[in-house]
Amino acid sequence: MSITLYTASTPNGWKASVALEELGLPYEVRAIDLMRLEQREPWFLAINPNGRIPAIVDHDEGDFAVFESGAILLYLAEKTGKLLPADVRGRSRAIQWLMFQMGGVGPMMGQANVFFRYAPEKIPFAIDRYQRESRRLFEVLERRLSESEWLAGDEYSIADIANWSWVRTHEWSGVSIEGLPALERWLAAIAARPAVERGKKVPQRVKLASPDDEASFVQGARKLLG
Repeated sequence: MSITLYTASTPNGWKASVALEELGLPYEVRAIDLMRLEQREPWFLAINPNGRIPAIVDHDEGDFAVFESGAILLYLAEKTGKLLPADVRGRSRAIQWLMFQMGGVGPMMGQANVFFRYAPEKIPFAIDRYQRESRRLFEVLERRLSESEWLAGDEYSIADIANWSWVRTHEWSGVSIEGLPALERWLAAIAARPAVERGKKVPQRVKLASPDDEASFVQGARKLLG
């Protein structure tokens, strides 16, 4: 099997690389330079019409392209028969919690990032709105993880990968996980997995070394959002 992964160091990007590492699939990485808007170039839009990362091309399926991170997770799980429960109820639970991330955790934390980190004008109402909603969603996860080891039940799945990739960045969004012991237990358990450790380094990200570097990152993000 040969797959090309088009990605960058973002929570959505980590979903795909972590899944590929967990599944042990051979793949090549093509890093996309978001700050240079490479994702909006015609060649990439032919792979993902929405101009976002990640995307994959499965060369064993006639160069079949898959975009949207949740769709990529489902595609890889179904192709390999792994990371997705086989029974009807388990499969449904995994997909429900995957959709929870796609429709809730990702968008709310993304907006928290915009208003807390990137917006040139700080709007307290917007910052509070998205941070509070992100925290509320964390509390939903906490209740689930207080009764179940993994989101879909007894089996680690793509739902865990998707949610973990975002929740692990809670500090960047300015959202506390204090008082959420089950969530903290789950975060640590996933982070300790060797495949996750490998996947979160794809592509290798340059560490911000100083406030000036962080300022440049934020300035680039503002350009990207514009």
